[in-house]
Amino acid sequence: MHSESDAFKPMMEPERLIGLDLVRASEAAALNAFRWIGKGDKEAADAAATDAIRGMLNLMDISGICTIGEGIKDEAPGIFVGEKLGTWKPGTPFVCIALDPIDGTTLTSKGLPGALSVIAAARTNSIEEKALAEVPSFYMEKIAVGPKVKEGTGQVRFDVPLEQNLELIALKLGKRVCDLVVCVLDRPRHAELIAKIRKTGAAIRMIGDGDVAGAIAPSMPDSGVDVYLGIGGSAEAVTAAAAIKCLGGEILARMWPRDEEEREALLDQGVTEDDFRRVYSSEELAVGDGIVFVATGITDNAMLRGVTVNGHIARTHSVVMRSRSRTVRYITAFHDLTRKTIRVSTEPGEKPV
Repeated sequence: MHSESDAFKPMMEPERLIGLDLVRASEAAALNAFRWIGKGDKEAADAAATDAIRGMLNLMDISGICTIGEGIKDEAPGIFVGEKLGTWKPGTPFVCIALDPIDGTTLTSKGLPGALSVIAAARTNSIEEKALAEVPSFYMEKIAVGPKVKEGTGQVRFDVPLEQNLELIALKLGKRVCDLVVCVLDRPRHAELIAKIRKTGAAIRMIGDGDVAGAIAPSMPDSGVDVYLGIGGSAEAVTAAAAIKCLGGEILARMWPRDEEEREALLDQGVTEDDFRRVYSSEELAVGDGIVFVATGITDNAMLRGVTVNGHIARTHSVVMRSRSRTVRYITAFHDLTRKTIRVSTEPGEKPV
């Protein structure tokens, strides 16, 4: 026999309740960074977004720990790994948080499309439990695909030729290889990869920044991207994995030391040769079903429109996803700038946008 409290347990899933508060935090970051779009100062833009996202997160009734942040303590305004976020009131849920106040600081500073503010939150049962992986290397090699490619027999792998992976993806999507669109970061390190992709006949969509959005794109309906390939930030791999889990797709990632010096440094930290060969799946990067991912557009991108201002009304476009239900909600908000205030971490009280 179930007790009365049992009947209400489904409504008590913390991730159901915190999604909108997380959206408010990413909206605040986007709005506070808006004035820096196209101004050529990516550090100022990042500082503004970070100030707002920290201030808003600290209003939330959670016991949050930053698992993936940014900045170097005492030298940057970043939110740091291990930093406590939220009110930490007794009884509030334990939450691991990965965030990037601006995924695409260079894009923001240049006024280019593709910048987002992103937050991933994963509920845990204790402070010690980590639901979002802490990968020791700065970069990871990645393959990200959508739900149709993940399902069924045969999976993409690192240890097979590129042509074989693209043929499998094309087969599962009912396309020809020459019709595939592959998203790749525009970096010198990808010159050989780009040449190989072009040799197959597949099209390439190169992005200058925005590693998180790029990896999520194959799992988003109507994104026009079939697979994401290449080397990017480890923190971005974990943040993207949270969203990809909510969408039913897959990301595979393994550590990629930039040079022999970094490799030796990682070995000195206790990383083994087997660790370098280990392939992380989305389930290993973002553990469990208690995951929420939110993003707000700063500049227009394939996932969301950026912030727009018309007179005294600012409009933001956000998305919030839950892994348990795989629900994806899009939120368009209109902010009256004559009344709109946000909480920032560097000033007391509320601050007008």
